[in-house]
Amino acid sequence: MEEDILYHFSLSTKTHNLPEMFGDIKFVCVGGSANRMKAFAQFIHQELKLPGNPEDIKDICEGTDRYCMYKVGPVLSISHGMGVPSISIMLHELIKLLHHAHCRDVVLFRLGTSGGVGLAPGTVVVTDKAVDYSFRPQFEQVVLGKVITRSTELDEGVANELLQCSSELQTFPTVIGNTMCTHDFYEGQGRLDGALCSFSQEEKLEYLRKAYEAGVRNIEMESTVFAAMCRVCGLKGAVVCVTLLNRFEGDQITSPHDVLVDYQHRPQILVAHFIKKRLGYIV
Repeated sequence: MEEDILYHFSLSTKTHNLPEMFGDIKFVCVGGSANRMKAFAQFIHQELKLPGNPEDIKDICEGTDRYCMYKVGPVLSISHGMGVPSISIMLHELIKLLHHAHCRDVVLFRLGTSGGVGLAPGTVVVTDKAVDYSFRPQFEQVVLGKVITRSTELDEGVANELLQCSSELQTFPTVIGNTMCTHDFYEGQGRLDGALCSFSQEEKLEYLRKAYEAGVRNIEMESTVFAAMCRVCGLKGAVVCVTLLNRFEGDQITSPHDVLVDYQHRPQILVAHFIKKRLGYIV
């Protein structure tokens, strides 16, 4: 193509010098919330002790309200919205951006929140395999009316490196486990408190028990497509999500706001430690 328009980022190969803007990127961190990813960009700015005021960082995607994007040294922080369709659109344009910018040896992280399966609230789960509603490590994409199945295995080396980082930090519990990705927050995750509910408490608990037996330790809504696209494109990726509740004990998130803020910061702390180690800030 003479020009590639990254429409949802409000960027283009003709109007922007992507190699100059993004050529030094080594780490890409994505998360659902625009505010959370801005906060992460400011946090990593402080952690890397970069010059300038973290409050002054600019949203590169300010020409659109679909996603936000912040560049902090070799780190890119991007929001992806909620659910598979939203993160999928973002990932297509992000991977093309990395290609056009001639980036090499990039590691992608999804930082998020999740429902724990048999884990205490505040536990950080580093995903081993992203699995679907039947606990299979695969992502199904409909292409031209046909179902394409892609593997969702993530990079084992990065996951183990993150676990090592957590043992060095020793500030919050961290485990490696399978992450179940659903297409819905309510019925799809077996919640009884949605506008619709077609099953009993006993049926919900039986499903969660089966998930636990299959190695599932948390539930969210983006991991399968993230893992599948990273794998197909040859990118190293990791999913790092904190649990906000134990789904065996309820459906609603009842922790106080300040506690939830602390929980949501935990994946950021872990990935920041990983980045600092890779860059040689920590020996």
